[in-house]
Amino acid sequence: MLILATLIAYFVALLLISRLTHGGGERNDDFFRASRRSPWPMVAFGMIGASISGVTFISVPGMVIGSDMTYLQMCIGFIFGYFAVAFLLLPVYYRMGSPTIYTYLGRRFGPRAYTTGASFFLLSKMAGAAVRFYVVCMILQRYVVADRLPFALTVVLMVMLIWIYTRQSGVKTLVWTDPFQTACLFLALLLIIYMVTQRLGLGLGETVSAVANSEKSRIFVFDDWVSRQNFWKQFFSGIFVVIVMTGLDQDMMQKNLTCKTLREAQKDMCCYGLAFVPANLLFLSLGVLLLMLGEMPSAPDELLPMWAATGRLGDAAVALFAIGIVAASFSSADSALTALTTSYCIDIRRRPDDERLRRRAHVAVCIVFALLIVAFQAVNSTSVIDAIYILCSYTYGPLLGLFAYGLLTHRTIDDRWSPFVAVVSPLLCLLIDQSAQRLWGYRFGYELLMLNGALTFAGLWLSSVAKR
Repeated sequence: MLILATLIAYFVALLLISRLTHGGGERNDDFFRASRRSPWPMVAFGMIGASISGVTFISVPGMVIGSDMTYLQMCIGFIFGYFAVAFLLLPVYYRMGSPTIYTYLGRRFGPRAYTTGASFFLLSKMAGAAVRFYVVCMILQRYVVADRLPFALTVVLMVMLIWIYTRQSGVKTLVWTDPFQTACLFLALLLIIYMVTQRLGLGLGETVSAVANSEKSRIFVFDDWVSRQNFWKQFFSGIFVVIVMTGLDQDMMQKNLTCKTLREAQKDMCCYGLAFVPANLLFLSLGVLLLMLGEMPSAPDELLPMWAATGRLGDAAVALFAIGIVAASFSSADSALTALTTSYCIDIRRRPDDERLRRRAHVAVCIVFALLIVAFQAVNSTSVIDAIYILCSYTYGPLLGLFAYGLLTHRTIDDRWSPFVAVVSPLLCLLIDQSAQRLWGYRFGYELLMLNGALTFAGLWLSSVAKR
Protein backbone atom coordinates (compact mmCIF):
# COMPACT_ATOMS: atom_id res chain seq x y z
CA MET A 1 0.00 0.00 0.00
CA LEU A 2 2.89 2.38 0.75
CA ILE A 3 4.27 1.91 -2.76
CA LEU A 4 0.89 2.40 -4.42
CA ALA A 5 0.07 5.47 -2.33
CA THR A 6 3.47 6.99 -3.11
CA LEU A 7 3.10 6.44 -6.86
CA ILE A 8 -0.45 7.83 -6.87
CA ALA A 9 0.73 10.94 -5.00
CA TYR A 10 3.55 11.31 -7.52
CA PHE A 11 1.23 11.09 -10.53
CA VAL A 12 -1.23 13.53 -8.95
CA ALA A 13 1.61 16.01 -8.44
CA LEU A 14 2.58 15.70 -12.13
CA LEU A 15 -1.01 16.33 -13.23
CA LEU A 16 -1.27 19.32 -10.89
CA ILE A 17 1.92 20.86 -12.29
CA SER A 18 0.60 20.25 -15.80
CA ARG A 19 -2.63 21.99 -14.93
CA LEU A 20 -0.91 24.98 -13.34
CA THR A 21 1.44 25.47 -16.30
CA HIS A 22 -1.19 24.99 -18.99
CA GLY A 23 -2.41 28.56 -18.95
CA GLY A 24 -5.42 27.98 -21.24
CA GLY A 25 -5.55 27.14 -24.92
CA GLU A 26 -3.54 24.54 -26.82
CA ARG A 27 -1.16 26.58 -28.94
CA ASN A 28 1.50 24.91 -31.04
CA ASP A 29 4.00 27.58 -30.02
CA ASP A 30 3.60 26.49 -26.38
CA PHE A 31 3.78 22.79 -27.26
CA PHE A 32 6.84 23.11 -29.50
CA ARG A 33 8.95 25.75 -27.72
CA ALA A 34 7.11 27.17 -24.67
CA SER A 35 6.84 30.53 -26.47
CA ARG A 36 10.58 31.02 -25.78
CA ARG A 37 9.93 32.17 -22.19
CA SER A 38 11.44 29.39 -20.06
CA PRO A 39 13.63 30.38 -17.10
CA TRP A 40 17.05 28.87 -17.74
CA PRO A 41 17.72 27.60 -14.16
CA MET A 42 14.56 25.46 -14.34
CA VAL A 43 15.56 24.10 -17.75
CA ALA A 44 19.08 23.31 -16.50
CA PHE A 45 17.93 21.46 -13.40
CA GLY A 46 15.23 19.58 -15.29
CA MET A 47 17.64 18.51 -18.02
CA ILE A 48 19.75 16.61 -15.49
CA GLY A 49 16.84 14.26 -14.81
CA ALA A 50 15.78 14.16 -18.46
CA SER A 51 19.27 12.97 -19.41
CA ILE A 52 19.19 10.18 -16.80
CA SER A 53 16.86 7.48 -18.09
CA GLY A 54 15.39 4.69 -15.99
CA VAL A 55 17.97 2.34 -17.50
CA THR A 56 20.74 4.65 -16.26
CA PHE A 57 19.19 4.69 -12.79
CA ILE A 58 19.35 0.89 -12.74
CA SER A 59 22.59 0.28 -14.64
CA VAL A 60 25.13 2.83 -13.42
CA PRO A 61 25.43 1.46 -9.84
CA GLY A 62 26.14 -1.99 -11.29
CA MET A 63 28.92 -0.66 -13.55
CA VAL A 64 31.34 -0.77 -10.62
CA ILE A 65 31.28 -4.59 -10.74
CA GLY A 66 33.05 -4.84 -14.08
CA SER A 67 34.68 -1.44 -14.64
CA ASP A 68 34.96 0.21 -11.22
CA MET A 69 34.30 3.97 -11.41
CA THR A 70 35.91 4.44 -14.83
CA TYR A 71 32.58 5.66 -16.24
CA LEU A 72 33.46 9.02 -14.68
CA GLN A 73 36.16 9.40 -17.36
CA MET A 74 33.37 9.60 -19.94
CA CYS A 75 31.45 12.01 -17.71
CA ILE A 76 34.48 14.32 -17.74
CA GLY A 77 34.31 14.20 -21.53
CA PHE A 78 30.61 15.06 -21.28
CA ILE A 79 31.53 18.45 -19.79
CA PHE A 80 33.62 19.43 -22.82
CA GLY A 81 30.92 18.06 -25.12
CA TYR A 82 28.25 20.25 -23.51
CA PHE A 83 30.47 23.32 -23.82
CA ALA A 84 31.00 22.50 -27.51
CA VAL A 85 27.25 22.21 -28.07
CA ALA A 86 26.61 25.44 -26.14
CA PHE A 87 29.07 27.57 -28.13
CA LEU A 88 29.14 25.85 -31.53
CA LEU A 89 25.64 24.48 -32.15
CA LEU A 90 23.27 26.59 -30.04
CA PRO A 91 24.19 29.83 -31.88
CA VAL A 92 23.32 28.14 -35.19
CA TYR A 93 19.96 26.93 -33.87
CA TYR A 94 19.05 30.28 -32.32
CA ARG A 95 19.86 32.12 -35.55
CA MET A 96 17.39 29.88 -37.40
CA GLY A 97 14.60 30.59 -34.91
CA SER A 98 12.99 27.22 -35.65
CA PRO A 99 11.56 24.83 -33.02
CA THR A 100 13.47 21.93 -34.61
CA ILE A 101 17.18 21.60 -35.23
CA TYR A 102 16.82 19.66 -38.49
CA THR A 103 15.56 22.77 -40.26
CA TYR A 104 19.27 23.59 -40.56
CA LEU A 105 19.81 20.63 -42.90
CA GLY A 106 17.04 21.82 -45.19
CA ARG A 107 18.45 25.35 -45.40
CA ARG A 108 22.02 24.16 -45.83
CA PHE A 109 21.57 21.24 -48.24
CA GLY A 110 18.01 20.84 -49.45
CA PRO A 111 14.74 19.00 -48.76
CA ARG A 112 16.11 15.44 -49.04
CA ALA A 113 18.87 16.03 -46.50
CA TYR A 114 16.26 17.68 -44.26
CA THR A 115 13.88 14.72 -44.45
CA THR A 116 16.76 12.24 -44.10
CA GLY A 117 18.06 13.84 -40.90
CA ALA A 118 14.59 14.06 -39.34
CA SER A 119 13.76 10.49 -40.39
CA PHE A 120 16.93 9.13 -38.78
CA PHE A 121 16.01 10.97 -35.59
CA LEU A 122 12.44 9.61 -35.62
CA LEU A 123 13.65 6.04 -36.19
CA SER A 124 16.41 6.05 -33.60
CA LYS A 125 14.55 8.01 -30.93
CA MET A 126 11.35 5.97 -31.16
CA ALA A 127 13.19 2.65 -31.04
CA GLY A 128 15.71 3.72 -28.40
CA ALA A 129 13.17 5.38 -26.12
CA ALA A 130 10.85 2.37 -26.41
CA VAL A 131 13.63 -0.05 -25.46
CA ARG A 132 14.62 2.05 -22.43
CA PHE A 133 11.02 2.38 -21.30
CA TYR A 134 10.48 -1.35 -21.87
CA VAL A 135 13.35 -2.18 -19.52
CA VAL A 136 11.85 0.10 -16.87
CA CYS A 137 8.38 -1.41 -17.32
CA MET A 138 9.83 -4.90 -16.91
CA ILE A 139 11.56 -3.88 -13.67
CA LEU A 140 8.37 -2.29 -12.32
CA GLN A 141 6.32 -5.31 -13.39
CA ARG A 142 8.69 -7.69 -11.62
CA TYR A 143 9.39 -5.83 -8.41
CA VAL A 144 6.61 -3.26 -7.88
CA VAL A 145 3.46 -4.35 -9.73
CA ALA A 146 4.37 -7.98 -8.96
CA ASP A 147 2.23 -9.19 -11.89
CA ARG A 148 -0.98 -7.91 -10.29
CA LEU A 149 -1.67 -6.28 -13.67
CA PRO A 150 -0.97 -7.62 -17.17
CA PHE A 151 2.23 -6.19 -18.62
CA ALA A 152 0.40 -4.60 -21.56
CA LEU A 153 -1.98 -2.79 -19.20
CA THR A 154 0.96 -1.50 -17.13
CA VAL A 155 2.54 -0.09 -20.30
CA VAL A 156 -0.71 1.48 -21.54
CA LEU A 157 -1.39 3.12 -18.17
CA MET A 158 2.12 4.59 -17.94
CA VAL A 159 2.13 5.92 -21.51
CA MET A 160 -1.39 7.28 -21.03
CA LEU A 161 -0.27 9.21 -17.96
CA ILE A 162 2.54 10.79 -19.97
CA TRP A 163 0.08 11.72 -22.72
CA ILE A 164 -2.34 13.27 -20.20
CA TYR A 165 0.14 15.69 -18.68
CA THR A 166 1.90 16.59 -21.96
CA ARG A 167 -1.01 16.68 -24.41
CA GLN A 168 -1.96 20.35 -24.03
CA SER A 169 1.24 22.31 -23.60
CA GLY A 170 3.98 19.84 -24.45
CA VAL A 171 7.43 21.25 -23.77
CA LYS A 172 5.97 24.19 -21.83
CA THR A 173 4.77 21.68 -19.24
CA LEU A 174 8.00 19.65 -19.32
CA VAL A 175 10.04 22.72 -18.39
CA TRP A 176 8.27 22.56 -15.00
CA THR A 177 7.59 18.83 -14.54
CA ASP A 178 11.20 17.85 -15.27
CA PRO A 179 12.67 19.79 -12.30
CA PHE A 180 10.09 18.12 -10.04
CA GLN A 181 11.03 14.70 -11.41
CA THR A 182 14.75 15.45 -11.10
CA ALA A 183 14.25 16.44 -7.45
CA CYS A 184 12.32 13.21 -6.80
CA LEU A 185 15.00 11.14 -8.53
CA PHE A 186 17.88 12.51 -6.46
CA LEU A 187 15.89 12.53 -3.22
CA ALA A 188 15.18 8.83 -3.76
CA LEU A 189 18.83 8.17 -4.60
CA LEU A 190 20.14 9.99 -1.51
CA LEU A 191 17.68 8.28 0.80
CA ILE A 192 18.58 4.83 -0.59
CA ILE A 193 22.28 5.65 -0.02
CA TYR A 194 21.42 6.66 3.54
CA MET A 195 19.59 3.36 4.13
CA VAL A 196 22.56 1.38 2.83
CA THR A 197 24.99 3.28 5.07
CA GLN A 198 22.71 2.64 8.06
CA ARG A 199 22.75 -1.07 7.28
CA LEU A 200 26.56 -0.93 7.06
CA GLY A 201 26.75 1.08 10.28
CA LEU A 202 28.65 3.95 8.68
CA GLY A 203 28.50 7.67 9.37
CA LEU A 204 28.97 10.32 6.69
CA GLY A 205 32.74 10.59 7.06
CA GLU A 206 33.14 6.82 7.29
CA THR A 207 31.03 6.38 4.15
CA VAL A 208 33.22 8.76 2.15
CA SER A 209 36.38 7.00 3.39
CA ALA A 210 34.94 3.54 2.69
CA VAL A 211 34.06 4.46 -0.90
CA ALA A 212 37.38 6.23 -1.51
CA ASN A 213 39.40 3.31 -0.14
CA SER A 214 37.46 0.59 -1.95
CA GLU A 215 39.24 -1.38 -4.66
CA LYS A 216 36.25 -0.49 -6.85
CA SER A 217 36.90 3.27 -6.59
CA ARG A 218 39.45 3.32 -9.44
CA ILE A 219 38.54 6.10 -11.88
CA PHE A 220 41.43 6.58 -14.33
CA VAL A 221 43.00 4.05 -16.69
CA PHE A 222 46.05 5.37 -18.53
CA ASP A 223 48.22 2.27 -18.82
CA ASP A 224 46.09 -0.06 -20.96
CA TRP A 225 45.58 1.23 -24.52
CA VAL A 226 43.62 -1.84 -25.59
CA SER A 227 41.05 -1.55 -22.79
CA ARG A 228 37.72 0.10 -23.56
CA GLN A 229 38.16 1.84 -20.19
CA ASN A 230 41.30 3.68 -21.32
CA PHE A 231 41.00 7.35 -20.31
CA TRP A 232 41.48 8.86 -23.75
CA LYS A 233 38.97 6.50 -25.38
CA GLN A 234 36.40 7.27 -22.69
CA PHE A 235 37.15 11.00 -22.64
CA PHE A 236 36.88 11.61 -26.39
CA SER A 237 33.92 9.23 -26.65
CA GLY A 238 32.17 11.30 -23.95
CA ILE A 239 32.71 14.48 -25.98
CA PHE A 240 31.33 13.00 -29.20
CA VAL A 241 28.45 11.18 -27.48
CA VAL A 242 27.22 14.51 -26.10
CA ILE A 243 27.71 16.37 -29.38
CA VAL A 244 25.75 13.74 -31.30
CA MET A 245 23.20 12.42 -28.81
CA THR A 246 22.47 15.82 -27.29
CA GLY A 247 23.53 18.50 -29.75
CA LEU A 248 22.10 16.71 -32.81
CA ASP A 249 19.07 15.24 -31.05
CA GLN A 250 15.78 17.14 -31.17
CA ASP A 251 14.66 15.51 -27.94
CA MET A 252 17.63 16.77 -25.92
CA MET A 253 17.76 20.20 -27.59
CA GLN A 254 14.11 21.15 -27.62
CA LYS A 255 13.92 22.43 -24.04
CA ASN A 256 17.22 24.29 -24.48
CA LEU A 257 15.63 26.17 -27.39
CA THR A 258 12.83 27.45 -25.12
CA CYS A 259 15.09 29.85 -23.19
CA LYS A 260 14.54 33.56 -23.76
CA THR A 261 17.97 34.27 -25.25
CA LEU A 262 20.97 32.41 -26.62
CA ARG A 263 23.06 33.51 -23.63
CA GLU A 264 20.55 32.00 -21.20
CA ALA A 265 20.46 28.76 -23.19
CA GLN A 266 24.26 28.58 -23.06
CA LYS A 267 24.27 29.13 -19.28
CA ASP A 268 21.64 26.40 -18.94
CA MET A 269 23.63 23.87 -20.95
CA CYS A 270 26.97 24.58 -19.26
CA CYS A 271 25.42 24.30 -15.79
CA TYR A 272 23.76 20.94 -16.30
CA GLY A 273 26.81 19.67 -18.20
CA LEU A 274 28.94 20.31 -15.12
CA ALA A 275 26.41 18.45 -12.95
CA PHE A 276 26.98 15.07 -14.60
CA VAL A 277 30.21 14.23 -12.78
CA PRO A 278 28.78 14.65 -9.24
CA ALA A 279 25.46 13.07 -10.27
CA ASN A 280 27.08 9.92 -11.64
CA LEU A 281 29.56 9.86 -8.76
CA LEU A 282 26.55 9.39 -6.46
CA PHE A 283 25.22 6.48 -8.54
CA LEU A 284 28.62 4.79 -8.67
CA SER A 285 29.19 5.34 -4.94
CA LEU A 286 25.87 3.63 -4.28
CA GLY A 287 27.13 0.68 -6.31
CA VAL A 288 30.31 0.47 -4.23
CA LEU A 289 28.30 0.60 -1.00
CA LEU A 290 25.91 -2.10 -2.19
CA LEU A 291 28.84 -4.40 -2.94
CA MET A 292 30.01 -3.90 0.65
CA LEU A 293 26.82 -5.65 1.77
CA GLY A 294 28.55 -8.82 0.63
CA GLU A 295 26.29 -10.34 -2.01
CA MET A 296 26.86 -10.41 -5.76
CA PRO A 297 23.90 -10.12 -8.16
CA SER A 298 23.33 -12.49 -11.06
CA ALA A 299 24.01 -9.58 -13.45
CA PRO A 300 25.40 -6.07 -12.92
CA ASP A 301 22.04 -4.43 -13.71
CA GLU A 302 20.47 -6.45 -10.89
CA LEU A 303 22.66 -4.89 -8.17
CA LEU A 304 20.34 -2.03 -7.18
CA PRO A 305 17.03 -3.89 -7.74
CA MET A 306 18.33 -6.89 -5.74
CA TRP A 307 18.57 -4.74 -2.62
CA ALA A 308 16.24 -1.77 -3.07
CA ALA A 309 13.32 -3.38 -4.90
CA THR A 310 12.95 -6.63 -2.99
CA GLY A 311 12.29 -5.23 0.48
CA ARG A 312 15.69 -6.25 1.87
CA LEU A 313 16.33 -2.63 2.84
CA GLY A 314 12.74 -2.18 4.02
CA ASP A 315 9.43 -1.24 2.38
CA ALA A 316 10.43 2.42 2.30
CA ALA A 317 13.36 1.52 0.04
CA VAL A 318 10.99 -0.24 -2.37
CA ALA A 319 8.83 2.90 -2.55
CA LEU A 320 11.91 5.06 -3.09
CA PHE A 321 13.18 2.72 -5.79
CA ALA A 322 9.80 2.92 -7.54
CA ILE A 323 9.78 6.72 -7.37
CA GLY A 324 13.38 6.96 -8.56
CA ILE A 325 12.92 4.72 -11.56
CA VAL A 326 9.56 6.27 -12.52
CA ALA A 327 10.98 9.80 -12.21
CA ALA A 328 14.01 8.90 -14.34
CA SER A 329 11.98 7.08 -16.99
CA PHE A 330 9.12 9.59 -17.18
CA SER A 331 11.42 12.61 -17.49
CA SER A 332 13.18 11.01 -20.48
CA ALA A 333 10.13 9.39 -22.11
CA ASP A 334 7.86 12.45 -21.93
CA SER A 335 10.44 14.66 -23.65
CA ALA A 336 11.07 11.95 -26.28
CA LEU A 337 7.36 11.71 -27.15
CA THR A 338 7.05 15.49 -27.29
CA ALA A 339 10.11 15.80 -29.54
CA LEU A 340 8.88 13.02 -31.84
CA THR A 341 5.56 14.83 -32.22
CA THR A 342 7.35 18.12 -32.91
CA SER A 343 9.69 16.67 -35.51
CA TYR A 344 6.92 14.79 -37.30
CA CYS A 345 4.68 17.86 -37.58
CA ILE A 346 7.40 20.34 -38.55
CA ASP A 347 10.11 18.31 -40.30
CA ILE A 348 8.13 15.56 -42.02
CA ARG A 349 4.71 17.14 -42.63
CA ARG A 350 5.99 20.76 -42.79
CA ARG A 351 2.88 22.03 -40.97
CA PRO A 352 4.06 23.83 -37.81
CA ASP A 353 0.82 25.78 -37.33
CA ASP A 354 -1.65 22.91 -37.70
CA GLU A 355 -2.92 22.30 -34.15
CA ARG A 356 -5.24 19.51 -35.22
CA LEU A 357 -2.34 17.63 -36.83
CA ARG A 358 -0.24 18.12 -33.69
CA ARG A 359 -2.95 16.67 -31.41
CA ARG A 360 -3.45 13.67 -33.68
CA ALA A 361 0.28 13.12 -34.12
CA HIS A 362 0.85 13.19 -30.36
CA VAL A 363 -1.78 10.49 -29.85
CA ALA A 364 -0.36 8.42 -32.70
CA VAL A 365 3.21 8.69 -31.38
CA CYS A 366 2.07 7.52 -27.94
CA ILE A 367 0.18 4.57 -29.44
CA VAL A 368 3.16 3.46 -31.57
CA PHE A 369 5.42 3.86 -28.53
CA ALA A 370 3.19 1.63 -26.39
CA LEU A 371 2.81 -0.96 -29.15
CA LEU A 372 6.58 -1.19 -29.59
CA ILE A 373 7.07 -1.81 -25.87
CA VAL A 374 4.42 -4.54 -25.82
CA ALA A 375 6.01 -6.06 -28.96
CA PHE A 376 9.40 -6.20 -27.21
CA GLN A 377 7.79 -8.07 -24.33
CA ALA A 378 6.05 -10.48 -26.72
CA VAL A 379 9.33 -11.26 -28.48
CA ASN A 380 11.04 -11.54 -25.09
CA SER A 381 14.49 -11.87 -26.63
CA THR A 382 17.60 -10.23 -25.25
CA SER A 383 19.23 -10.46 -28.67
CA VAL A 384 16.41 -8.40 -30.21
CA ILE A 385 16.74 -5.72 -27.53
CA ASP A 386 20.51 -5.62 -28.03
CA ALA A 387 19.97 -5.33 -31.78
CA ILE A 388 17.72 -2.29 -31.26
CA TYR A 389 20.38 -0.63 -29.12
CA ILE A 390 23.01 -1.34 -31.79
CA LEU A 391 20.68 0.06 -34.47
CA CYS A 392 20.29 3.30 -32.50
CA SER A 393 24.05 3.64 -32.06
CA TYR A 394 24.46 3.39 -35.84
CA THR A 395 21.69 5.81 -36.80
CA TYR A 396 23.24 8.79 -34.99
CA GLY A 397 26.41 8.61 -37.13
CA PRO A 398 24.80 10.01 -40.29
CA LEU A 399 23.46 12.97 -38.27
CA LEU A 400 27.02 13.67 -37.10
CA GLY A 401 28.30 13.55 -40.68
CA LEU A 402 25.52 15.75 -42.07
CA PHE A 403 25.89 18.48 -39.46
CA ALA A 404 29.70 18.33 -39.50
CA TYR A 405 29.80 18.73 -43.28
CA GLY A 406 27.39 21.64 -43.14
CA LEU A 407 29.23 23.45 -40.35
CA LEU A 408 32.85 22.73 -41.31
CA THR A 409 32.67 23.28 -45.07
CA HIS A 410 31.09 25.75 -47.47
CA ARG A 411 30.55 23.19 -50.20
CA THR A 412 27.14 22.35 -51.58
CA ILE A 413 26.15 18.75 -52.27
CA ASP A 414 23.93 16.88 -54.67
CA ASP A 415 20.94 16.60 -52.35
CA ARG A 416 19.72 13.48 -54.16
CA TRP A 417 22.67 11.58 -52.64
CA SER A 418 21.79 12.43 -49.03
CA PRO A 419 19.49 9.46 -48.25
CA PHE A 420 21.86 7.03 -50.02
CA VAL A 421 24.94 8.24 -48.11
CA ALA A 422 23.06 8.17 -44.79
CA VAL A 423 22.05 4.53 -45.32
CA VAL A 424 25.33 3.22 -46.76
CA SER A 425 27.58 4.74 -44.06
CA PRO A 426 26.13 2.70 -41.14
CA LEU A 427 26.26 -0.46 -43.28
CA LEU A 428 29.95 0.15 -44.00
CA CYS A 429 30.52 0.72 -40.28
CA LEU A 430 28.91 -2.61 -39.50
CA LEU A 431 31.12 -4.34 -42.07
CA ILE A 432 34.28 -2.67 -40.71
CA ASP A 433 33.37 -3.54 -37.11
CA GLN A 434 32.76 -7.21 -37.90
CA SER A 435 35.92 -7.43 -40.04
CA ALA A 436 38.05 -5.86 -37.29
CA GLN A 437 36.74 -8.40 -34.77
CA ARG A 438 37.38 -11.31 -37.08
CA LEU A 439 40.80 -10.25 -38.38
CA TRP A 440 42.45 -8.49 -35.42
CA GLY A 441 40.16 -9.22 -32.46
CA TYR A 442 39.49 -5.48 -32.08
CA ARG A 443 35.98 -4.51 -31.03
CA PHE A 444 34.89 -0.94 -31.64
CA GLY A 445 33.28 0.94 -28.77
CA TYR A 446 31.88 4.43 -28.88
CA GLU A 447 34.56 5.37 -31.42
CA LEU A 448 32.33 3.64 -34.00
CA LEU A 449 30.14 6.74 -33.82
CA MET A 450 33.06 8.89 -35.00
CA LEU A 451 33.86 6.43 -37.82
CA ASN A 452 30.22 6.47 -38.92
CA GLY A 453 30.19 10.26 -39.01
CA ALA A 454 33.48 10.34 -40.94
CA LEU A 455 32.11 7.95 -43.59
CA THR A 456 28.99 10.08 -43.99
CA PHE A 457 31.18 13.19 -44.28
CA ALA A 458 33.26 11.49 -46.97
CA GLY A 459 30.15 10.41 -48.86
CA LEU A 460 28.78 13.95 -48.85
CA TRP A 461 32.13 15.26 -50.09
CA LEU A 462 32.06 12.78 -52.97
CA SER A 463 28.54 13.97 -53.83
CA SER A 464 29.78 17.57 -53.94
CA VAL A 465 32.62 16.53 -56.29
CA ALA A 466 30.18 14.63 -58.51
CA LYS A 467 27.91 17.66 -58.64
CA ARG A 468 30.71 19.73 -60.15
